Amino acid sequence: MAYKITENCAACGTCIGECPVGAISEGDIYKIDADACASCGTCVDVCPTGAIVEA
Repeated sequence: MAYKITENCAACGTCIGECPVGAISEGDIYKIDADACASCGTCVDVCPTGAIVEA
């Protein structure tokens, strides 16, 4: 199952560098491309605000 980034995102950039498939894009709140997401959970593990959840 793909992940999504909630409004708790602090746009710190930690997750973007950890995504092995480049599915995360920058913005005021970062976004995960559900079609590109490998559902590995790496981003969840590194998010300091807990903003990444299963979609």
